[in-house]
Amino acid sequence: MAEEKLPTRSEDFAEWYNQIVLKAEMADYAPVRGCMVVRPYGWTLWENIQAALDRRFKETGHVNAAFPLFIPMSFLEKEKEHVEGFSPELAVVTIGGGEKLEEPLIVRPTSETIIGYMYSKWIQSYRDLPVLINQWGNVVRWELRTKLFLRTLEFYWQEGHTAHATEEEAREETLRMLGVYADFAIHEAAVPVIQGVKSQTEKFAGAVMSTTIEAMMGDTRALQSGTSHYLGQNFARAFDIQFLDRNNTLQHCYTTSWGLSTRFIGAIIMTHGDDQGLILPPRLAPIQVVIVPIFKAEAETAAVLETVARIQSELKAAGIRVKVDDRTEVTPGFKYNDWEMRGVPLRMEVGPKDIEKQSVALARRDIPGREGKSFVPQTGLAATVTDMLADIQKSLLDRATAFRDSHIHQPKDYAELIEVVSNGWAYAWWCESAECEARIKEETKASSRCIPLDQDEGHGRCIVCGKDAKRKGYFAKAY
Repeated sequence: MAEEKLPTRSEDFAEWYNQIVLKAEMADYAPVRGCMVVRPYGWTLWENIQAALDRRFKETGHVNAAFPLFIPMSFLEKEKEHVEGFSPELAVVTIGGGEKLEEPLIVRPTSETIIGYMYSKWIQSYRDLPVLINQWGNVVRWELRTKLFLRTLEFYWQEGHTAHATEEEAREETLRMLGVYADFAIHEAAVPVIQGVKSQTEKFAGAVMSTTIEAMMGDTRALQSGTSHYLGQNFARAFDIQFLDRNNTLQHCYTTSWGLSTRFIGAIIMTHGDDQGLILPPRLAPIQVVIVPIFKAEAETAAVLETVARIQSELKAAGIRVKVDDRTEVTPGFKYNDWEMRGVPLRMEVGPKDIEKQSVALARRDIPGREGKSFVPQTGLAATVTDMLADIQKSLLDRATAFRDSHIHQPKDYAELIEVVSNGWAYAWWCESAECEARIKEETKASSRCIPLDQDEGHGRCIVCGKDAKRKGYFAKAY
């Protein structure tokens, strides 16, 4: 049952990623080109991501609802910038029930328009505000170049849509939800992200301001990992979302939208994985501990399996997600490699000698080889495992942060910026003009990732044109 080895990340990062997704049974290619089937292991990871986010959304006062998959074509046409931004990616339904439709329907690429329409019916007075709704669902964008999880025709996500009485409230909401995403990414996924504002060129079609969390992958490329948009009154005017204020005057609402998708699974894979496969952060891992029973003689089997069942029970009672690998058709060595490739944070080995010594062997996924292996007593094992999982979580975040910071450079001039973005991120003063941004993209294939919220004080000279610049921005090649 020997399998081909993964290519190393340094040899071929893209192929390493593709093979991991397939071999770890996270996802598979669907019969429709550009679509994916999310397999149970990948879906469980997504469910854990959903739970971590959903809890945060509800803590900030949001509630869940569901809106239709089909949107009338005329709805998209109401917001000019929105339709122009999305038109190349639309999937359009023209026939239904065997007959040509009077009006074509769009398979939703995002739901601002249909939700805006419904809000115009539901909102009458300032007493109805704010409206804080989130939707979990799927959307379709007709991408030409696709990659499992990172960019597919259909993907799964959540999209929050809120309506407010004032600009100040809506802007606060936009940044609050960006902070929720950052908190999730850092503390649940151990992915260190930078919060910032997108350039006018890179912002969401129809938004006044787009904000983002940007993460550095293991090949130093950037990944936009979640976005939060302040939409101003653009969609409120397009869909007539009005309310009577305290002075009995009719006003348009201020709205926001924000989303994070299954693309984040790609972020986890590419941030933490190594040449042996996945490394999953314990707080999100579908399986936190895998137990491998070891026995050679038949006489040893019953005692080992009995001990394993007791340990499994103890760990489950402590809220630890645990699996026993009791396959008999493969060797323990095969199992070790298999679970390493699947990224399970902690492997536990239990054999006759461990029973004699009342101990178990633990192998950490984040520390390969003998260095990551230890022998611990069976007494108080659940507490030991809980502590070790917390340490692995911290270690992954520390390692990813150190990697990111070591690959962010502050070039002194444009020539150095060109050099930096070939294998890292440039952080530099920028005049924020579309011309300078376009020049960087054309000459280096790097794009502006964000203007970070946490800014250096003062001002400087634009790295491209030398004009006065008030803010610094990040530039990098991206997925």
